[in-house]
Amino acid sequence: MPPLSDQPHAQNMVVEQSDTYQKALELNLNPRVYGTIAEIGAGQEVAASFFRVGGAAGTVAKTISAYDMKVSDEIYGKAGRYVSRDRVVAMVEREYELLEQRLGADREDTCFFAFADSVAARNYAGTNECHGWLGVRFQTTPDGLPNDIVLHVNLRDQTNLRQQRALGILGVNLIHACMNLNPDPATFLGALFHDLSLRRIEVDLIHVAGPDMPNVTDCEIGLQLVRQGLAWAVCFNEQGELVPPTEAIRKRPIALERGLFKDPEIIDPKMLKAGMEQMAGQLAANSRSTLGLMELSVNNLREGDEVDDAEYLRRIRHLFQYGYHLLLTRLRESYSVTEYLRRYSQEPMGYNHGISTLALMFAEGYYTALPGGLLEATGKLLADNVKIYAHAMPADAFNRHLESAKVGVGHVHRPDGGRVTTDNLSMDAPVALLYRYLLEAGWIQGVN
Repeated sequence: MPPLSDQPHAQNMVVEQSDTYQKALELNLNPRVYGTIAEIGAGQEVAASFFRVGGAAGTVAKTISAYDMKVSDEIYGKAGRYVSRDRVVAMVEREYELLEQRLGADREDTCFFAFADSVAARNYAGTNECHGWLGVRFQTTPDGLPNDIVLHVNLRDQTNLRQQRALGILGVNLIHACMNLNPDPATFLGALFHDLSLRRIEVDLIHVAGPDMPNVTDCEIGLQLVRQGLAWAVCFNEQGELVPPTEAIRKRPIALERGLFKDPEIIDPKMLKAGMEQMAGQLAANSRSTLGLMELSVNNLREGDEVDDAEYLRRIRHLFQYGYHLLLTRLRESYSVTEYLRRYSQEPMGYNHGISTLALMFAEGYYTALPGGLLEATGKLLADNVKIYAHAMPADAFNRHLESAKVGVGHVHRPDGGRVTTDNLSMDAPVALLYRYLLEAGWIQGVN
């Protein structure tokens, strides 16, 4: 397909800097782009975006919004959940099939697309999880084999109307990016967030398939989503596949291990296993199984954003072998991880740290950006139902870790030998007093 900037009436538009209005207009003025827009939930903002700019008859073959569940089932088949990947895939497949059946013979020079979304926007009481699925099936050449893209999104605006508008922007960006497909995944993903930000919407899963799509793995897609600022976090399951964080985490107790995971030789998966076992003994009998979660931040306090993609991909792939879920984030401080996980689960949560990491958490230099410093960070980290499981370690390993820190660690007393545990960890006052309080109150527990 020729680029849209070569189409009549689009010569004076700069595609690389298009806003949503310009993108919708460019598509409407392209005689070779034609398709269906099917939307359930959050209004019909994607379709409305094309109608508002004028010329929508050139792009939109049909719009549909099957809100009623029975009506939706009659058109797309029964679904276990209506805001789900399965429902969006069924919508895209059915609408694309109808396009080809009804118009394929008459529009031989057309690249067809079928866009669908199924979304739960903010309800009247503001009590629901605001998220959804988007999908597109599209051609890049007339009569070519179709390609598929599926996204999971979280709507972060505080009003239903703003959520609708954010979804409309994302939908136009997605269709425009598909019909002007760039082989570079980073460029394609960046185009999705024009006129948007993480304050408004998150894209925490993308699946691509088809003859024209770049050959990229879930690891590469997930890393780009986080590094380019489309998501605060993405989640990989035990098989290394991207899954929506909400589906993995929702209403489950969580045993978490944060780390750089830089050196494979010193990664000890038994630490997380031991923490999970100790945590399991403290849960109610009717609790769901504990989720073991390893977390790696691309914006961590020790390395910042200095590590390249190849190194992060190496670490990610290595962590898959341990059989835990992996949360890849752009969250800098541990208390930000607590806030993020509390979106999805209010069940007990436990951080698993070596005792040296626990000692570093009391370094006030990490919290200069907070008005309340260390005390504020501690309160945010140890929110309701959160504990730290501190694992004992040899004194020489403890000292090596402290020496590699980039903040002042003068508050920590260096041991001469033996093992460092929660009982013999020694620090200067006043942080020592805070540590003893948290230990005796049970927020910090030793694991030997």
